[in-house]
Amino acid sequence: MNRRDELAANLADVRGRIDRACAAAGRDSAEVTLLAVTKTFPAADVALLADLGLTEFAENRDQEAGAKVAEFAALRPGAAVRWHMVGSLQRNKARSVVGWADQVDSVDSERLADALARASGEHPLDVLIQVSVDGDPKRGGHPLPDLPRLADHVARKGELVLRGVMTVAPLGMSPQQAFDALHGAVTRLRDDHPDANVISAGMSGDLEDAISCGSTCVRVGTALLGSRRLASP
Repeated sequence: MNRRDELAANLADVRGRIDRACAAAGRDSAEVTLLAVTKTFPAADVALLADLGLTEFAENRDQEAGAKVAEFAALRPGAAVRWHMVGSLQRNKARSVVGWADQVDSVDSERLADALARASGEHPLDVLIQVSVDGDPKRGGHPLPDLPRLADHVARKGELVLRGVMTVAPLGMSPQQAFDALHGAVTRLRDDHPDANVISAGMSGDLEDAISCGSTCVRVGTALLGSRRLASP
């Protein structure tokens, strides 16, 4: 099986899982975005996935992503895709990241929001607040109880557009518990920020649980692309 056929089969399987999870939750599968996490995979794989109809791609390392985005643009000139930064981000990388990312999904502090606002220039940058459901500082993310304060801070930045929240289910908590907690917090958040309607939750192993709890975006890497490999130079 060639690589395109392999990716097509994986994509069909993932889309089937999303469709079944949405049906079980009484939701329309059109409500759920499939975000392909392409970290460590070459731009050639991104090009094939774009050929297969995917339009949203995510990276977690600025240095790798910048080169990959440029290589993809050369492979598929004019392709209408969006790039997300989903990894932990240091403030001194903000200017570099806004050079290639259409959206930063890992805003976890006021200082990072400020740095991204300063770096974004004339075009407002879409952002998600990364939430820590269990409050463990080692895992990254903003503590859930303090979400409203950070959301208000981001919303006051004219250079940023608050689109919603992102989380990763903690290892010591069931995905269902984690995503339930997030959904409750986002429901309250929308009272003050009605346009912050993105819930990015769920990955290859737990996307069904996330969809059952209202996720509008699942981040899938392994189930689409297989085991991690080295990116192209």
